[in-house]
Amino acid sequence: MVGTILTVLVALEALYIMGLEMFGKPAKQAETFELDENITKMPEVRSLLGNQGIYNGMFGVLILLTLVVIHGSAQDIMLKLEMAYIVIVAVYGSLTAARKIILVQGLPALLALIALALHI
Repeated sequence: MVGTILTVLVALEALYIMGLEMFGKPAKQAETFELDENITKMPEVRSLLGNQGIYNGMFGVLILLTLVVIHGSAQDIMLKLEMAYIVIVAVYGSLTAARKIILVQGLPALLALIALALHI
């Protein structure tokens, strides 16, 4: 139960991040992603943020679909893989983009992964 709740929160966070990346105002994007606002106004950067946003959004959808469509041990395996994926990506992001990614995205996914592994 705890694992499921944490997994849903991770999925919702991914959808929220998608919204910021794809549709957020440059000032909010700059604040959230620790960038200079002038950079977030550049068409090339807006395009890159949109591209990253669709990845985050589709991953959030995948997690939610896994919870609804897949059942039993297949669901358990898929959710663990999805949470592990997010932890790995968060580690990379914290090393290359912003350190807070490991806390904001990685920690919730890690807690969900632990809860899923312990079946709590």
